Amino acid sequence: MSRILLAGESWSTTSVHSKGFDTFITTHYEEGAGYFIAALEAAGHEVVFQPNHVAADRFPTTAAELDEFDVVVLSDIGSNTLLLPASVFQRSVRMPNRLQVLADWVRGGGALLMVGGYLSFQGIEAKANYRATALAEVLPVEMEIGDDREECPEGAVTVLATEHPVTRGMDAEWPHLLGFHRLVAKPGAQVLATTNERPMLVVDEVGAGRVAAFASDMGPHWLPAEFLAWDGFAALWPQLTDWLAASGSSSK
Repeated sequence: MSRILLAGESWSTTSVHSKGFDTFITTHYEEGAGYFIAALEAAGHEVVFQPNHVAADRFPTTAAELDEFDVVVLSDIGSNTLLLPASVFQRSVRMPNRLQVLADWVRGGGALLMVGGYLSFQGIEAKANYRATALAEVLPVEMEIGDDREECPEGAVTVLATEHPVTRGMDAEWPHLLGFHRLVAKPGAQVLATTNERPMLVVDEVGAGRVAAFASDMGPHWLPAEFLAWDGFAALWPQLTDWLAASGSSSK
């Protein structure tokens, strides 16, 4: 089975409560990877989870550190979190560009999956900003310049586009989604599923490595309860991981 590094999928909310003359502030911390992790662990995979605040300083900085994993997953973690650890932003200390290191590792036989969210691909107000990074060169999709979210409160249906080991045994039509990123598949990449005729699941090979992009979320809010309860959700992530982990790195 595979060892997966998942970075992102956490946030804290700060609220200001006003009650007449008085106000007070509360904070709340949440994580959104539970359904994704459960699906992989149920299939026997190991997931090492680095929430955003952990990944900021502990995400691998060398190929040797990345070689400890079969697949790296980035989900709802903006490029700045990986480009600006405390050593750089607060102390002005030089360190490797971790997105360049990750891109080079993929070309050498690593495996990468980016899953959508408000801070994936370009994201809300384009603040994820992966389009301008080294990682954009290896992702299987082209990103828009600005905010690339497509909010679908009415629901959007995803359909299979072609047969592939990643989507083996899955329904031709998937449960509705509530949002996704507007992406364009790169030439040569395979579009495995589409939503509103836009690429939803795209895979490709880059050098000796493999990459995938899933244009929606791995949990709420873009994935409603019906999608999370669908048998295909539990099958998709292990099958995608198996395909990605079959990349050609001799160092694994």
